[in-house]
Amino acid sequence: MTDTTFGPKGWTPDRLGSLEGKTYVITGGNAGAGFQASRVFLSKGAKVVMLNRSVEKSTAAVKALKQEFGEGADVSFLRMDLSDLASVRRAADEVLQSVPRIDALICNAAIAQVPTQKLTVDGFESQLGTNHYGHFVLCGMLFDRIEDSKGRIVVVASLGYNMGIKTIQFDDMNWDKNYSANPVYSQSKLAQMMFAYELQDRLKGTGKDVQVYVCHPGASATSLISTSGGLMTRFIWWLMSKTPMVQTAEKGAYPEIMCATEDGLEQRALYGPTGLMETGGAVGKGTLNPHAYDKSVMGKLWAVSEEATGFKWDI
Repeated sequence: MTDTTFGPKGWTPDRLGSLEGKTYVITGGNAGAGFQASRVFLSKGAKVVMLNRSVEKSTAAVKALKQEFGEGADVSFLRMDLSDLASVRRAADEVLQSVPRIDALICNAAIAQVPTQKLTVDGFESQLGTNHYGHFVLCGMLFDRIEDSKGRIVVVASLGYNMGIKTIQFDDMNWDKNYSANPVYSQSKLAQMMFAYELQDRLKGTGKDVQVYVCHPGASATSLISTSGGLMTRFIWWLMSKTPMVQTAEKGAYPEIMCATEDGLEQRALYGPTGLMETGGAVGKGTLNPHAYDKSVMGKLWAVSEEATGFKWDI
């Protein structure tokens, strides 16, 4: 299925006008697609606040961006570890103190294909804890600030949501009995999508003006697998990254930039590459399979997420 809304080449940053006066907050902005998205926002005059785990990598990223766009480029970072809810809360508080407007919060950071079961400091399976629960609390804490700017929440998902068990394993969220890297990663990305679609439903009729979009980067040459995957997974990915099937991290950033800036997008949709197997090619509206917005599972996941994180959304 090819989306022709944006012409044969799909959505590209050429469509962007000036973004001066706008502020984009992005998790994992110091590498891969997040770094490339930050570059594009800065090139159009926006302010970028990155929420990253590594101080060292963030300092280097900020330096590189200022070298490219000048010392006046408005880019900064706050340290935040998504796998640690205390760190997420601290970072969110800092954002609320120092960032007066948020035009889009981009939930870009993730870990993937963790080879053996690891638990976060809060006791959650690491991929679910980092990719879903961390962002769940962050979005909730920053929601009012986003709403003040009539802003957006952009969830960066993955085609992995179509793999694994295609639902949430509520009876064993940590996968103590049947841990396996890929199905657990798939569940974590599905959980992120379900959070976004459930949030859309909860906002209907409230008069709150926040748009929620879901996208995925396709198969992009980012550091995601190489930083958290097992040895074999990393080797296979390295081989694949040398083939035409895998596009650049810059191309992988297009869907999240589009969802943060483009008007007239559908909310109950999945945006990303629309070429072969939707791993690359022109960016537009892709295929969204119904298990990603199964209402009973979404509602239950929301309740479980509030209970697990101790964070209640006030919508």
